[in-house]
Amino acid sequence: MTANLIVTGGGRGIGAATALMAADRGYDICVNYLERGDRADEVVEKAKAKGRKAIAVQADVAKEADVARMFETVDKELGGLDALVNSAGVTGGISRLDDERINEELLTNLWAINITGTVIPCRYAVRRMSTNHGGRGGSIVNVGSVASKLGAGGKYIHYAASKGAVDSFTIGLAGEVAGEGVRVNCVRPGITDTEIQPPGLVEEMGPKLPIKRVAQADEIASVILHLLSDEASYVSGALVDIAGSL
Repeated sequence: MTANLIVTGGGRGIGAATALMAADRGYDICVNYLERGDRADEVVEKAKAKGRKAIAVQADVAKEADVARMFETVDKELGGLDALVNSAGVTGGISRLDDERINEELLTNLWAINITGTVIPCRYAVRRMSTNHGGRGGSIVNVGSVASKLGAGGKYIHYAASKGAVDSFTIGLAGEVAGEGVRVNCVRPGITDTEIQPPGLVEEMGPKLPIKRVAQADEIASVILHLLSDEASYVSGALVDIAGSL
């Protein structure tokens, strides 16, 4: 039986790497995007070239109506859901808390995308996966950040706070649905060479890290795919750091 996967923020970075690796491993995929449909379409075409069914769906994961439409599209075009990866996210930029840029507008957007944009897709996924709702079980992986552990003082404590919420939510949801066939885990990448990073950060920080380099998106994706798989059948509620000893 083919497994179906939604990847939010699947048109770029860790999300795109996850979607393509999933296609290699036999998943049919929904690539979610907010604005760059061209990039999502590129991922979809690459997945189709691997022999998989793939669709791109525009949706703002912080808006429930959009999320509902996305899941309904997956029901119709892929035929159910087995896995969800919440990789959509923003950093809010690098700055101290006392910088005037850390204002209500920035924080509202940050909470909406990083927190609401994780919680709402999980709710719709649980309604499809949980045996309490007639589902066949499934696996969810939320993409957090090692910043939630480190605090990221002087860089982006606002971002770290949003990812701390993802940690707590992952642990709570995992316990809530553990007896219903649904596993929920969180990966916490360190600095990864993707476009979400502010300009110059990758080059600056790489040599300073214990492992002497930043991560590549595929290195994060491989752990996500492991957590989605039956090889991790007894792993739920885990916060898995992929941060090169940070």
